[in-house]
Amino acid sequence: MKLHIKNSYPLLLLLTGLLPLALMAQQPKIANLRPYDKSGINVFETVKDTGSTFDGLKIRFGAGFTQQFQNLKHENPSALNNTVGSFANGSSTPGNKLKVITAGFQTAQANLNMDVQLADGIRLNITSYLSTKHHNETWVKGGYIQFDKLPFKGQLWSDIMKITTIKIGHFEVDYGDEHFRRSDGGQTLYNPFMEGNIMDAYATEIGGEVFVQKNGLFGMFGVTNGMIKGNVDSLYAAQNPDGNLHKSPSLLLKAGFDKKLNKDLRVRVSASYYGNQSSGSNTLLGGDRSGSNYQYVMEQNSANPSSTTGAGTPLAFSGRFNPGFSKKINAFMFNGFLKAYGFELFGTYETVSGRTAKEASTRKANQYAVDGVYRFGKDENLFLGLRYNAVSARLADNAAGTGAGAITYTGNVKVNRFAVAGGWFMSKNILMKAEYVVQKYNDFPVADYRAGGKFNGYVIEAVVGF
Repeated sequence: MKLHIKNSYPLLLLLTGLLPLALMAQQPKIANLRPYDKSGINVFETVKDTGSTFDGLKIRFGAGFTQQFQNLKHENPSALNNTVGSFANGSSTPGNKLKVITAGFQTAQANLNMDVQLADGIRLNITSYLSTKHHNETWVKGGYIQFDKLPFKGQLWSDIMKITTIKIGHFEVDYGDEHFRRSDGGQTLYNPFMEGNIMDAYATEIGGEVFVQKNGLFGMFGVTNGMIKGNVDSLYAAQNPDGNLHKSPSLLLKAGFDKKLNKDLRVRVSASYYGNQSSGSNTLLGGDRSGSNYQYVMEQNSANPSSTTGAGTPLAFSGRFNPGFSKKINAFMFNGFLKAYGFELFGTYETVSGRTAKEASTRKANQYAVDGVYRFGKDENLFLGLRYNAVSARLADNAAGTGAGAITYTGNVKVNRFAVAGGWFMSKNILMKAEYVVQKYNDFPVADYRAGGKFNGYVIEAVVGF
């Protein structure tokens, strides 16, 4: 559920009154909450807080602000030099000409977080996007209730909840570990780089998750509606030429090990599964409403930055790759994390299969990524990082248009990224970071505007999180 608040002025007036008060006063402690500042880095699922006591309802306001300066260049020399393309619906597109981009500042991004301690071991979260690349007006990302205790008397319930966390509502699904490190609108403080993975697994869906953890071992089971928002409409044949008009829920599974072996060594490994066999419109690999932190790179020359080009790529998600498994999807992600002294190593391997409603058979997409980060200085307030990320996938058969001009892709296309980054935490709430990135597109057909594509350059970010 990401609701569009058409008139955000009342909310902004509320914020101008409440935020200064929240900043002047000491923020109340909300149990089992991932901090929004530097202390939230490398926090995955929330750790059970068994020492807190409840002494009344408390409300905490937090925020994430990000301002960027970008100097990136792009090219697609292998693409056919056509400037206008047409599709069966009569619309026209800019063909393979790329958008003209120059160095400059991006519009600042801002998130608002409201966390409420409702009862002993029960908290509420509502997160709103005040301004993002995809939408510069206010959107509600989602809201949920988290139970770390239950309001039932009895030793049985107490013993169960000592190791169990229950989340119910409209929330960021816990598929894989990468979503804990990615940038999310104005909340970019957790990420040592500018972007998450090229194939960005992230979605907010309606449902519930049960997470169990004990002695470093953990497991999770979840069920959601499988769509980015609520939907009670029936599917109809025009949108589902495969004849399958049934909507299925999504199933989530996760298991792993996470433990500090000594004061200087921490190890975490996890395996995750997300599956939906008949969705109305699944967005696991394209569910981010905030947009990427690379602006307009490798995008067709559309005048509207929020429009969708003929090839089906929204300009809000520049630099990402979405294979388009909107009807059926089965996704597996394996993650490993090692922290030894100031060194961190985080790895991802992901394999996904699925299809659109227009396709008769499934396709596959694979991804791997490795991040190395070294944190040093007083309280590890400085860091340097290297990242390599690669994707191999088959495009949807209808990715290059419909009708007589449609192209059927049989081979895999490849996208890879190399990035080097560095940052300085001026305080636990203020971060300055910079990244140099090179991203290449290989084996795309010449009819695709990304054929032989490449972008490179640097991005600088100023970040505040509290």
